[in-house]
Amino acid sequence: MEKIKDSELILNPDGSVYHLNLKPENIANDIIFVGDQDRVESITKYFDSVEFSTQKREFKTQTGTYKGKRLTVISTGIGPDNIDIVLNELDALVNIDFATKTAKSNLTSLNIVRVGTSGSLQADIPVDSLLMSAFAIGTDNMLRSYGLENATNQSIEKSFVNHTNWDLNKGLPYVVSADSDLVKKFKADTVFEGITVTAGGFYGAQGRVLRLKLNDELLNDKIDSFEFDGLKATNLEMETAAIYGLSKLLGHKALSLNAIVANRKNGTFSADPYKTIDELIQFTLNKIIE
Repeated sequence: MEKIKDSELILNPDGSVYHLNLKPENIANDIIFVGDQDRVESITKYFDSVEFSTQKREFKTQTGTYKGKRLTVISTGIGPDNIDIVLNELDALVNIDFATKTAKSNLTSLNIVRVGTSGSLQADIPVDSLLMSAFAIGTDNMLRSYGLENATNQSIEKSFVNHTNWDLNKGLPYVVSADSDLVKKFKADTVFEGITVTAGGFYGAQGRVLRLKLNDELLNDKIDSFEFDGLKATNLEMETAAIYGLSKLLGHKALSLNAIVANRKNGTFSADPYKTIDELIQFTLNKIIE
């Protein structure tokens, strides 16, 4: 097999992968993503034990055991660009031989579950509820650096572009589904399902106005009213589509779960968002060990 150049797969002097500061033995097969580095210990405080902990920049990792199952929790930081780093380096940890810098012949598939916070776009999805992203629409362009043949849902892409009259100067949105096995595993009567829209920024990309004029001042209303095959656009955030897309391309399984702490339609915000986040954490941990 062709050797990967040192400039493409960068390792630290101790042999760990460059940004995450991890070696292959440091991670479990089941991985929980969080955005905020402070949320890592909000999850691992429930572990029976923590065997490994490290942090480099915004990437904090802890690996331990919860009710007999080995799990890893990683903070990704914010945005699709960070997801590009995290998922490629995690894949390298399990699917590239660091000694020879060649891809392994037998590939490993990771299970990745994102635990995040989000705001609801629909009046009937209240604050303090939990939501599963059945699909994610990426408006960030990051994934289009890769060949997307057979990875995206072109029917939803076309419907979204037509519904929003999307300005193609901003690039073509992409749509990727959650892993069907993880959807079945985490499905519950108390969990809403919908289409998550992933933005490449927090302000203009999500329709927020401070001093700059938006490209399309009506875009948020168009997104709110988007529906495909019975599923509505339910929430807006900054990581899910990138996680789904790279996971599918690399052969990993991914699911995004959201604690709804705000409702934009109703103008409401959770009275105790930390309680809602903790409920999602406990739900995730108990589902992941089933």
